Amino acid sequence: MSDPTQGDVWYGPIHGRRQFREHIDPMQFPSDGMPPAEAYELLHTGLMLDGRETLNLASFVTTWMEPEAEALIHDTLRKNHIDHEEYPAASLVEEGCVHMLGALFNAPDPAKVVGVGTIGSSEAIMLGLLAHKRTWRNRRRAAGLSTDRPNVVYGAETHVVWDKFANYFDVEMRKIPMRADRYVLSAEDVESRLDENTIAVGAVLGTTHIGEADPIEAINDLLLRVKDERGWDIPLHVDGASGAFIAPFAEPELRWDFRLAQVASINASGHKYGLVYPGVGWLIFRDASKLPEDLVFSVNYLGGAQPTYTFNFSRGSAMIQAQMYNFLRLGRTGYTSIVGNMVANARHLNDCLVASGKFEILNPGLSEPVVTFRLKGDPGFDVYHLSARLRQDGWIVPAYSLPPNAEHVHLMRVVVRLDLSRQMVDMLLRDLLKAWDDLASEQPSHRATAKPDLWTAPARAAEHSKTRTGFVR
Repeated sequence: MSDPTQGDVWYGPIHGRRQFREHIDPMQFPSDGMPPAEAYELLHTGLMLDGRETLNLASFVTTWMEPEAEALIHDTLRKNHIDHEEYPAASLVEEGCVHMLGALFNAPDPAKVVGVGTIGSSEAIMLGLLAHKRTWRNRRRAAGLSTDRPNVVYGAETHVVWDKFANYFDVEMRKIPMRADRYVLSAEDVESRLDENTIAVGAVLGTTHIGEADPIEAINDLLLRVKDERGWDIPLHVDGASGAFIAPFAEPELRWDFRLAQVASINASGHKYGLVYPGVGWLIFRDASKLPEDLVFSVNYLGGAQPTYTFNFSRGSAMIQAQMYNFLRLGRTGYTSIVGNMVANARHLNDCLVASGKFEILNPGLSEPVVTFRLKGDPGFDVYHLSARLRQDGWIVPAYSLPPNAEHVHLMRVVVRLDLSRQMVDMLLRDLLKAWDDLASEQPSHRATAKPDLWTAPARAAEHSKTRTGFVR
């Protein structure tokens, strides 16, 4: 039987063409190309092996935007945002976002804040801490003092980027361990670790592990007292990766931002509760005095002199434009209504888990719409069994342990995003409680020590998923 796909041209359906039966060798660069529809369909169908974005309750990152926002993103994908000379309107949008965030974060004068759009909060945190290190170094040099032993103080509840900063930029890491009965910092924890070489203190508004907030106002008060008593002017950087887009709308009276005198810089993730697709983050300084001039570079090879203060250079402008779209589209009223819905749905999930008698809630305060819980008693299985069982219904609910000294606490976390409706929360509860009942009946074999399984250990999960795709050997 002749094979019509072997000729030079064949106009049959895509799924009848030879590319759909040939192996793609990821170790070799293709010698020949293929029609665009075939390349698209091969990748499109292959990506179906991924989890569904809306059911990925592990991620803080936005998984839905309005069609008009997506159209704007498509319109601006081709613009290199760093090229302010050629795309001045795009750069002005970034400046507008910075000042609007200054106003949202209650800066004394929003017109005087300085800041920058970043790829995400990781870049923003590194840039912010680098500025504080440079300010500390310049001040010490001017006073004729040593600059060889900088340190930064923060807690184990922070994102790994804080550890990366300390490692990459040769700063002593004074990391405060968790406690088994408390998962955030205290001012007392911080005070014992401060000295004249502390470049900054980090506090988190909405922690990754638990979803609670550090006592930011108490830490600010401590730093004011230390400044008055010992002369150490130590800035406070607020890691608001998720919480900075929640607190202004859910708890507008909460004092965590530039209303506090020692808060010098704030980072926020636009692609989390800023409701923009990845990746966009923001770094906002109280005013220009908090950003040393010698960290800002000027380049002229794009057609005109322009300042730059980022680790990345070329980047798309699309997500910055999408952020402004949200600011204009939603305003305070729109963000307040969306945040209110998310918090209400998280509260509903919390209440139902408590009512079941099977779970202990670890963040009853709900500083952000994140629900963290562990199993009550010993039902004959652990959170890793439960997480894996939920995977069978399509839900991605991570299970993990807390950092030292609370590593014996094993928990699960549900991030409630804007596209998780009450109906879906109720379906999750139904599947979760059924999984509990099934596992209690089955009594799966216990591990000597509870540990992540295939679905919840990041390294193993990544290896397993990549092997499934056929793109690794």
